[in-house]
Amino acid sequence: MSHVSIKQARLLVNDLFVVRPWIYWTDFLVSLTIGYTAGAVLLKMPTVAWQWKAVAWLLTVLALYRVSLFMHEICHFKRGEMRSFKVAWNVLAGIPMMLPSFFYETHREHHNTHHYGTDHDGEYLPLASGTWRDLFLFIAQVFYLPILTFIRHLIITPVSFCIPPLRKWVLEHWSSFVINLSYRREIRPQDPLGWWAAMEIGCHLRALALAFVIFSGIDPWYNALLIYSVAVTILAMNHLRTLAAHRYRSDGEMMTIEGQLLDSIDISSNSWLTLALCPVGLRFHALHHLFPGMPYHNLETAHRRLMRELPANHPYRQCVYPSIWTALNELLGEIRRQRLSPEFKTISLACDNESYVHRKRSA
Repeated sequence: MSHVSIKQARLLVNDLFVVRPWIYWTDFLVSLTIGYTAGAVLLKMPTVAWQWKAVAWLLTVLALYRVSLFMHEICHFKRGEMRSFKVAWNVLAGIPMMLPSFFYETHREHHNTHHYGTDHDGEYLPLASGTWRDLFLFIAQVFYLPILTFIRHLIITPVSFCIPPLRKWVLEHWSSFVINLSYRREIRPQDPLGWWAAMEIGCHLRALALAFVIFSGIDPWYNALLIYSVAVTILAMNHLRTLAAHRYRSDGEMMTIEGQLLDSIDISSNSWLTLALCPVGLRFHALHHLFPGMPYHNLETAHRRLMRELPANHPYRQCVYPSIWTALNELLGEIRRQRLSPEFKTISLACDNESYVHRKRSA
């Protein structure tokens, strides 16, 4: 994207970069209250009818999924901005759910113009040029990552404090929420290792408490399965959203700003399913990559303004898909095309071009 194109878009939304703390606090606390209340019904009220248990399970998943994704906003706060919110989120949500916000600070590499789509980007996999096996391995993460996270906090955390080489390895290889599991985190001299350790100790105590109430018989054994089902479902929703966030066409080399934008996706649909899968403004992922500092509560306003005011040939318009399923179908088509001969690939690409024209008209 040219400097002129970026400036053109920026001028249209220049007033939408102001964070409104009351929106963050209200959204977070209401969602947290719903999630924890529903979770209490699910886990602590055995006499409740199964129909209400099912409703409680669904509310727990949806509310805590939304709460968890506030870590994405937290990592984009400027230094010192919304500090009390960050602390409150970690104390009330991050530690209880064993999702400390520092695990997600590597997300900044995903916005680094030198790292996006490369081996230094833990939130990117070249799925469009991959195989069905690559997609299967990506989806399989949702089943074992909750278990590995629990083991990390329950056992590996205290052991790592006693063995410095292990501590270094754990921080580099087992302290990041990423989809590329071979990603290695760089530990910098300015990193607040003391703050990280405090959050890890909190997560360890939380994991220890969960293990104690289950193995001591205070809570029934099947509560562990219920908690696991909630964690797997939340992670599955996030993985599905992630698949529809990019086109994943990078070959591992650095991409231009325009290339990064065109590799990202906005979802124009505001159906209940889209809003459930992409809360906290995450259906506007291309817009977020264009303006990472824009708070989530202004993204929809910015999107409408850009679509209304930008010229018809502006690159931003090419990033808009009518639904999550349109984006997923395109990705699956890319993977399918890897198995075709060159002449069939040409035909398939032509079909994709026709699909893009139709999608653009629909958007």
